[in-house]
Amino acid sequence: MTDLQSWVAPTYDRLADFLAAAAVETGNAPSLCEKWLVRHVIAHVTMPARLTPEQFGAEMAAAGGDFTVLSDTVAARDASLPVADLLDQLRSPGLHAWQPPGGGAAGALSHAVIHSLDVTIALDRPAVAPGEAVIAVLDLLTAANGTWFGVDLTDVRLDAADTDWSWGNGKLVRADSGSLVALLSGRALPDGRTLPRG
Repeated sequence: MTDLQSWVAPTYDRLADFLAAAAVETGNAPSLCEKWLVRHVIAHVTMPARLTPEQFGAEMAAAGGDFTVLSDTVAARDASLPVADLLDQLRSPGLHAWQPPGGGAAGALSHAVIHSLDVTIALDRPAVAPGEAVIAVLDLLTAANGTWFGVDLTDVRLDAADTDWSWGNGKLVRADSGSLVALLSGRALPDGRTLPRG
């Protein structure tokens, strides 16, 4: 069986390389994450590289136990950190080894792939995650039948334009595999396409 965690490091490393080579204003570009700019996404995914478990617990308590509130608070605050620091944190071995509580390697890889696509799709750039990692996340999201992000996959057929991956039966939704991950993650694509909500 493939070690899903092994794809986390190259995903974050390539995202850091892409951002290091990108224009300075890229950080202020919108991402696919609703209300978040690219720099908010990077501040969010690098949170495990900055916060000790104790600090995370304190942040969670301050957010009243609401992880969404915590995420928004930390992203808004830490997005103003120096870009070089955030890129160093993307390359951090600690981040590459991190797994979300209860999520394991599948959760870690999904987090890395989905949020990297939030950046690259919004900027109309190729995915930075390895192709096999993107397909693995497609398999994880469809195995959960859309429940992770509340999308309704009833009578939907997903077909990847860049690989031979497909899933389901019904109305055809055809896009590159990264865009399918974004759709399954409840995102709206730049062309306006979305999947129905559950």
